[in-house]
Amino acid sequence: MSRYKEITDFLVRFLHDEVTKTGLESAVVGLSGGIDSAVVAVLAQKAFGERLLCVKMPSHYSSKSSLEDADELCEKFSLRNETISIEPMLKAYESMHPEMDNLRRGNLSARLRMATLFDISAREGALVLGTSNKSELMLGYGTLYGDLASAVNAIGDLYKSEIFELAEFLGVPESICTKPPSADLWAGQSDEADLGYSYAELDFALRLYVEERLEYEKILARGVDKNLLDMIISRIYKNQFKRRMPVIAKLTSRTINHDFNYPRDIGL
Repeated sequence: MSRYKEITDFLVRFLHDEVTKTGLESAVVGLSGGIDSAVVAVLAQKAFGERLLCVKMPSHYSSKSSLEDADELCEKFSLRNETISIEPMLKAYESMHPEMDNLRRGNLSARLRMATLFDISAREGALVLGTSNKSELMLGYGTLYGDLASAVNAIGDLYKSEIFELAEFLGVPESICTKPPSADLWAGQSDEADLGYSYAELDFALRLYVEERLEYEKILARGVDKNLLDMIISRIYKNQFKRRMPVIAKLTSRTINHDFNYPRDIGL
């Protein structure tokens, strides 16, 4: 059995178990036309079938190709889907804050999409599935309460380079697998341009630092650029707050997330 067949089987069971143990049986996922959400959608369809709803949420900054790629994925895998534009909400806020730069605009777009997705999940009686991979999570490359928000994340322990390989195994359309990674938050936006390095370079260094726990000098000896390694280490520590629930000041003998720690699926 191939590695990605094992991973697929495990993640399909994971999604099904983590959703159904809450008493719900359905899931929703935001479909951007990118590779991460495509992989999650295909995995989730295997777990939920028609009980999965994919939601496309374009804005006036979304590229035409992103919508076309999302449509191609839905057609190929017969994914139940709907389109809800965030353009009216985003334009209304932009009109009140014309000084917004791309970073603020991108963060707001991500949060508007997630607010929309959670509202749809309430309508559907479903859980929201996450689409952030391990590379993004370790580097803090995401928006708090935006694309980083979800109830269940199946791909958060897979590096971006592994997502590409899993996508190919799952049969995700080539149009999605081969295009440059982008959150599509503004015209011409590119993940690798934002980060300054390719995901292949980032993932190689991340694995050495995170998985193998090599010392700084030993990582450099493996050919990793010093500026890249410094950037990775800085971002991992600086963005730790994005990977945790809000910190609660401890005042009593049993404080949530300090010493009142139950599994999320605990029962009586």
